[in-house]
Amino acid sequence: MADEGRRVRKINTKKKFVADGVFQAELNEFLTRCLGMDGYAGIEVRATSMSTEIRVKATKTREILEKSARKVRELKSLIEKRYNFNDVDNKVELAIKPLPYDKNLCASAQAENLKYKLLGGTPVRLAANNILAQVMKRGGAKGCEIIISGKIRGQRAKSQKYKQGYIISTGQPKLEFVDEAVRHVELRQGVLGVKVKILPDSERAVGKYRKIMPDHVKIHEPKEENHDITPSGIAANQ
Repeated sequence: MADEGRRVRKINTKKKFVADGVFQAELNEFLTRCLGMDGYAGIEVRATSMSTEIRVKATKTREILEKSARKVRELKSLIEKRYNFNDVDNKVELAIKPLPYDKNLCASAQAENLKYKLLGGTPVRLAANNILAQVMKRGGAKGCEIIISGKIRGQRAKSQKYKQGYIISTGQPKLEFVDEAVRHVELRQGVLGVKVKILPDSERAVGKYRKIMPDHVKIHEPKEENHDITPSGIAANQ
C-alpha cells in the first residue's frame, strides 16, 4: 500500500508539472499574439492556494496601460474563462511590469522588431544586420545570433545565419544565460521563421546572488602594498 501511495503521489506530481508547463506555454503564445506590437517580452506566473499572479513583461508598459487598458481587462476576462478562474477561491491577477534590463538585450523584443521590419519590406540582410548592431552596440551584449529560414529568395527554402560575438549553443549554461525567441513572418512568398539568440553577459542575477558562467575567468587588480623604505641602520640608531 505504501508503494502504491508513493506511485500515485509521483504521478500526480508529474501531471502537475506538465499542466503548469502547458498553461505557461499556451498563455505565452496567446499574449504574444495579443501584445506583440506593444513590446511583449515574456511572463512570470506565481501561483498560490488563493490566487494566481501573472506578471507580463513588456517594453512599452506606458502605452499598454494608457492606450490598451481596455485590452488588458479583456485579456484578464478571457484568461479567467479559459482556465476556470473565479474571484472566490482562485482569482487571477494580471500585472504589466517593465523589463528589469535594457530592451536591446531582450530576444522577444528584438524578434518582434525584426518581424515588423520584414513585414515592412526591408531586405533580409539589412534587417538582420540592423538588429545585430542594435544588440551589440547599444545593448552591449557579448553575442547575438539571428537565424532566418524559409523562402527568402526564389522558390527553394533555405536558412541564413547572422552572428556577432560569442554565443553558446548547448549545455546547461545555454538554458541559464542565453535569451531566445522565435517568431513567424507571413509574407507573399510564404512563411519565414525567425529565431533570435542573445547572450547578455557572463554573469546573471539570481535573487540576492549572481550566477557566473563556468568558463568565465575574472582577473582581479593587484592590491597596492606600502613598503617601508627606511634604511635599517638609521632605524637601529634611533
